[in-house]
Amino acid sequence: MAEKDKPKSGQAKGGAAKGGAPKVAREKKAAGKGEKGPAQPAKPRPKDYKPRMKALYEDVVRKALTEKFGYTNRMQVPKLDKIVLNMGVGEAVNDRKKVDNAAKDLALIAGQKAVITRSRKSIATFKVRDGMALGTKVTLRGDRMYEFLDRFVTIALPRVKDFRGLNPKSFDGRGNYACGLKEHIVFPEIAYEEVADVLGMDVIVCTTAGTDDEARELLKNFNFPFRS
Repeated sequence: MAEKDKPKSGQAKGGAAKGGAPKVAREKKAAGKGEKGPAQPAKPRPKDYKPRMKALYEDVVRKALTEKFGYTNRMQVPKLDKIVLNMGVGEAVNDRKKVDNAAKDLALIAGQKAVITRSRKSIATFKVRDGMALGTKVTLRGDRMYEFLDRFVTIALPRVKDFRGLNPKSFDGRGNYACGLKEHIVFPEIAYEEVADVLGMDVIVCTTAGTDDEARELLKNFNFPFRS
């Protein structure tokens, strides 16, 4: 081999440095793997932030209810207490992953972590054992409750197929309202192409109203589309 063709000391035959690939090549390789930098912290909300539905209640709904029912004390005016979202997964008897996927989707919809619900007793007919995971639920209060209510009324319900309004009689006699959705993909947080199973869900709106009439009027002022 000619003298000029021999590799210099400290180099491999391929021309790279003895320590491995050059620094530029290593950086390109790392970039090709899609390595991400440190996660950026979420921006804090401004101190004067107020959900749109909460502002609506304080500025419009409270006054309208007082005029209609003649409340003499501000504390008598009905208000929202909490919203409970529930998803039952019957197929979880054969596949536990379905419950985990449902909990993940419900967390996206609600904006907070969902809780796994379990059976309280064994039922041999349905192959259910005591303590088996069968569903998921989440309870919303405060600002998250009002934010979910806004998305539910203005975005999710109009996307329901063949929607003709909510049943105005679905109250429990103590001012609480319940309704169901056949498809949870009506919420914009759920990417349809990534959903393995389309599940139904229950939405229970709990209020401080003493009667169904007061609760119905409260929800009407929140733009609930009750059918006539």
